[in-house]
Amino acid sequence: MSGIRQATASFMMRAFLRSIGEVNMGNTDKFERIAGTYDTPERIHIAKVSSDAIREHLADAKSKNAIDFGCGTGLVGMNLLNDFHSMLFLDASPNMMNQIQQKISDSNLSNAHTLCFDFEKSELSDLRADYIFMAQVLLHIEDYEFILSRLFDVLHEGGHLLIVDFNKNEHIVSDLVHNGFHQEELIGKMTKMGYGNIQSKTFYAGDNLFMGQDATMFILDAQK
Repeated sequence: MSGIRQATASFMMRAFLRSIGEVNMGNTDKFERIAGTYDTPERIHIAKVSSDAIREHLADAKSKNAIDFGCGTGLVGMNLLNDFHSMLFLDASPNMMNQIQQKISDSNLSNAHTLCFDFEKSELSDLRADYIFMAQVLLHIEDYEFILSRLFDVLHEGGHLLIVDFNKNEHIVSDLVHNGFHQEELIGKMTKMGYGNIQSKTFYAGDNLFMGQDATMFILDAQK
C-alpha cells in the first residue's frame, strides 16, 4: 500500500500489545502497575511513528495549546512539545502522571503541564484546547463515543482532534479492548457529533502488530 511504512521487525510493539492483554477497558489499575517500566524500546518507536504522523496534520500550531489525552508516560506528547505553545498531559493513572511529571521536571520544561483526571467519570467545564491527540487510547475506552463527544466540547471552535489507532481486525476477539476501528464507520459517528472536515488514512503496517496478528494503524483528523 502506498504511503504505508512497513515495520522492519516483527517484534515491534509486541511488548505494548502484551500489556494491552493485561488491561481491562477503562481500568487504570493495571496501567498503575506497569507505569515504572512502560518506556520500552518498542513503545518509544511506536510513539515516534505516531507523533510523526500527527505532526503532518498540524498547522500554525506554534501559537496553539494541545492536550495529550490518555498520555501515559508522555512518549507521544514529548515528541510534539516543541510544535505547540503549551501542552497538557492528561491521564487517569496517577503513576503514569508521576512518570511524565518527572520528565518535565528533569527537562525543566515551562510549557508542559499535567492533569490526572478520568473523563469517563467526570468532566471539566473550563478545559479548552486547540488540538487534542490520542494515540492508541481509543481502543481502551468502552464507551468511546461518549468520550469523543466530550472532547468535542473541550475543543475551541476550529480546533482539531487527532486519533491514532488500529484499523479493525476481525481476527481479534477480546473483551479487554476494541479490536480496532473501521475508519469510515468512525467518521460517520463523529460527523453526527458535529465534527467536520474529517480525513483519515492508514499510515503504518506491521507483522504481528496487534495481539499476534498482522495489523495496520490509521490517523484521523477531525475539526470542530
